Amino acid sequence: MRFRHAVAATLGALTLVLTMPTSAGAAVGAFSYQYDDMSRERITVELIDPPSGPCITLPEVADDFVPPAHTPRNATDGPATVYSGAGCTGRQFTLRAHTGHGSERLEVRSVIFH
Repeated sequence: MRFRHAVAATLGALTLVLTMPTSAGAAVGAFSYQYDDMSRERITVELIDPPSGPCITLPEVADDFVPPAHTPRNATDGPATVYSGAGCTGRQFTLRAHTGHGSERLEVRSVIFH
């Protein structure tokens, strides 16, 4: 009798775990980058809880005729791969979770969160 209760409790717990809502594929935390606007003022932008998986082209620097963003900082709970081109093309560099960062020389136009 106890074995059946243990099996039922285990199956019930497993069902509960499998049906619990998840974070909908978001990297929890903030990702920031900087860019220089047309008047050469340095602007810092933060992406809060960005979606994991899809390529995100940074809108301020999407076009090739503007200088790319730089100085990315990854404070999300997962790694982020930054790309030198829009649409996650060009040179790439992966930033660690929580502490990953790049210098002012690292050109960024798009990013994917893993």
